[in-house]
Amino acid sequence: MTTDGSPTNGSPTNGSPTNGSPTNGSPTNGSPTNGSPTNGSPTNGDGDGDLPAGAFSTWLADMQAALRAERDADVPCGGCTACCRSSQFVHIGPDEADALAHIPAELLFPAPRMPSGHVLMGYDERGRCPMLTNDGCSVYEHRPRTCRTYDCRVFAAAGVEPNDDDLRRGGLPRDDLPGDDRADIAARARRWRFDFPAEADRTEHGAVRAAAEFISQHGELLGEGVGPIGASPLAVLAVELHGLFLGGAPPDGPKVVEPDVDAVRVALRSRARR
Repeated sequence: MTTDGSPTNGSPTNGSPTNGSPTNGSPTNGSPTNGSPTNGSPTNGDGDGDLPAGAFSTWLADMQAALRAERDADVPCGGCTACCRSSQFVHIGPDEADALAHIPAELLFPAPRMPSGHVLMGYDERGRCPMLTNDGCSVYEHRPRTCRTYDCRVFAAAGVEPNDDDLRRGGLPRDDLPGDDRADIAARARRWRFDFPAEADRTEHGAVRAAAEFISQHGELLGEGVGPIGASPLAVLAVELHGLFLGGAPPDGPKVVEPDVDAVRVALRSRARR
């Protein structure tokens, strides 16, 4: 599995939706940043207290645009660099000339089960991205698409828990992952709290969570040879397919509905082939 959330074959994971209803949560941290790590030593994102994730429908529209490569994800990271320190392989596509020009070739290797030209960047002996320095990302303006679209709020949105198997990137077995760093993304994701200023926000949130639960329970719809997927691709698929779980019309407005199974099957298999 690559960090852009695309499904891959591999070991079964426990990426099923977690319990717990959404809460609003009062913002406790300061103004959102553009997602660039701050200067100084990288922080691990641990801490207590809620983190404001923004209005759900606004976040959802922005996340969908990022997944369509229309914009970068705008994540209020603050000083958190958990995703840069969690022993993750970063997928880089052959069309990403700018990123490839700024990352040393010796750090890249062919991505398993992907067409020629797709590569992965690994991590150092501490589980850190080799492009991460004490001053933040050294190639931030040239970072890969995977990094540009990564947003750990997707776990809170879909109600799934980041798990160890999400750190087995590129179909490569991992049994030496640093436990503390491995838990940082999960700790950060648990603190996000969305706002629901309108009923549409709650309805769309419900549809995303319904999609995550449905996909986790119907993995066979992905097609033959595609193994169970981890929390990251499950959450991303839930965002992409949530529209299939919305129905209704004025005056009542949209509501969460049972999906057309054939439509979900077609959509899942289309995305699994990406």
